[in-house]
Amino acid sequence: MAATDCPDPVLKALLDDLDAGFAELYGAYRGLVFSTALRLTGRWADAEDYTAEAFLRAYRALSGYPPERIAGLQPRAWLMTILMNVWRNCARAKSRRPPTDLVDEPLDSPDPGQDVEAAAVRRETGDELAALLGRLPDEQRAAVVLRHVVDLPVSEIATVLKIPQGTVKSHVSRGLRRLRALGGAR
Repeated sequence: MAATDCPDPVLKALLDDLDAGFAELYGAYRGLVFSTALRLTGRWADAEDYTAEAFLRAYRALSGYPPERIAGLQPRAWLMTILMNVWRNCARAKSRRPPTDLVDEPLDSPDPGQDVEAAAVRRETGDELAALLGRLPDEQRAAVVLRHVVDLPVSEIATVLKIPQGTVKSHVSRGLRRLRALGGAR
């Protein structure tokens, strides 16, 4: 397939020049990948690491793909699949290591142009959501984040998580029900 035939500008850029196209891919999806990683992990530093690892793996994969495969990619679902694999692999590796005492992460410095009260409320809400999501089982957390944070359709979530669509619906439903129960218990 010729790059001029591709309707997606990111895929077209990847087909034209891998390095320049990858910069466009990164620019278009870095926020989405990072926010998903943050909701999955609940920690800023982990989200940064997982995002970097996901894009590194994406670049390595793209360098070996023929143009036909690049032209057929669904970048959002593909990147979410890579991120979910990074998250699972890291969770598996962490479960094999003994826990270490870590110093609490430093608070993010507020934007000087931002209303302090609004920033505090947003931070508090984000922290509460992260804490509630962290209490969900992994499969429910992943399904809820992909559905309601990333806004993927159920069919793409099924592809990303490699489970049937009915199971995705079940995980999302049970995860939301549990979030409501956990939120009401506070």
